[in-house]
Amino acid sequence: MLQYPQFDPIAIQIGPVAVHWYGLMYLIGFALVWVLGRWRIKQGLSDLSFQDLEDLIFYCVLGVVIGGRLGYVIFYQPSQYLAHPIEVFYLWQGGMSFHGGLIGVVLVLLLFARKKKRHLLEIGDFIAPLIPLGLAAGRLGNFINGELWGRPTTLPWGMVFPQTGDGIARHPSQLYEMGLEGLALFAILWWFARKPRPLGQVSAVFLMGYGIFRFLVEFTRAPDAFLGLLTGGLSMGQLLSLPMIIIGAIIFFRARKSNHAPIA
Repeated sequence: MLQYPQFDPIAIQIGPVAVHWYGLMYLIGFALVWVLGRWRIKQGLSDLSFQDLEDLIFYCVLGVVIGGRLGYVIFYQPSQYLAHPIEVFYLWQGGMSFHGGLIGVVLVLLLFARKKKRHLLEIGDFIAPLIPLGLAAGRLGNFINGELWGRPTTLPWGMVFPQTGDGIARHPSQLYEMGLEGLALFAILWWFARKPRPLGQVSAVFLMGYGIFRFLVEFTRAPDAFLGLLTGGLSMGQLLSLPMIIIGAIIFFRARKSNHAPIA
C-alpha cells in the first residue's frame, strides 16, 4: 500500500495573503476553459467572439459557485442548513456539489443564450468540450486536500489517508475521477467535437460520459458518512448521475432525427 503524501494546503503565500491549493485548482480550471475556448474560436469551430467567451466564463463561475453550494445544501445536508441557514454562506468550510453546479451552469447558459438569441444546446455544444480539464483540476485539488477518499481496498495502489484516522488503505478515488471524468472525458469530447455534429449531440456526450464515469467511480469512493448508501445500495452521487445519463441519451438520439443543422 502507499502512504498519502502530506501536502501543505497553502500553495502560495505573500504576506498575510494565502492562496490554497483548492482555490488555485478552480482558477486553473477556468483558465483552461478560457485557453481551449479561444482555440476553438480561432479554429472556426464556433462563431462566438472572444468577448462572448469571457462573458460566458463569468456566467459559468457564478453558476458553478452558487449552484454547487446550493446543490450541496439541498442534496446532501438539507436538515443541517435548515437548522443553521447562515452556514449556507460559509463556503470556506467546504461543501460543493458537482450536480448542483451543473444545474447552475445550465441555468446561466440559458440566460446567456437568450441574451445572445442563440439555442441553449448550441452554447452547450461549444462549452462542453472545455469543461473536463477543469474538472480534472478540481479532482486534483480534492486529492491534495486529502478529501473524498475511496473505500477500503487490498489493491497494491491502495493509499492510507491520515485524514481518516483508521490507517486503512483506500482507493485514491480522487485520482480515478481525475482520470475518467477529467482526462478521458476530455479526450472523448475533444475527438467527438472536432467535426460538425447535430445540434445537442456534443452536450449529450458530455452528460452521458460524465454520468457513466461518475457512476462507476462511486463504487470505489467512500459514501458521505452522514448519508451512507441509499436506494438500491447506491450513493447520492450515483443517484444524481442517473438522470444525466438518461437525459444525455434522449438528447443524443433525438438530435439524430432533428432538422437542426450541425454545429460547425
